Amino acid sequence: MQTASTNIGERMGRSQELSDSKRGPVIGGHLCNKSIRDISWLLNIPHSTVRGIITKWKQLGATATQPPTTGL
Repeated sequence: MQTASTNIGERMGRSQELSDSKRGPVIGGHLCNKSIRDISWLLNIPHSTVRGIITKWKQLGATATQPPTTGL
């Protein structure tokens, strides 16, 4: 028997990176003046992820993951 708390636990925590095929529609929704809430609901991804993708896109002009920086 699976309980509701088990389902919640499966959704919480860090997961794998979002693929480029999901990042494009996030930016497309943003350009079509959809709210973060609407984009999140339509694509079934967390609000914080949508916000992060849009913020990164505005700052860097790209949605692809960037290589890690070294502390040199």
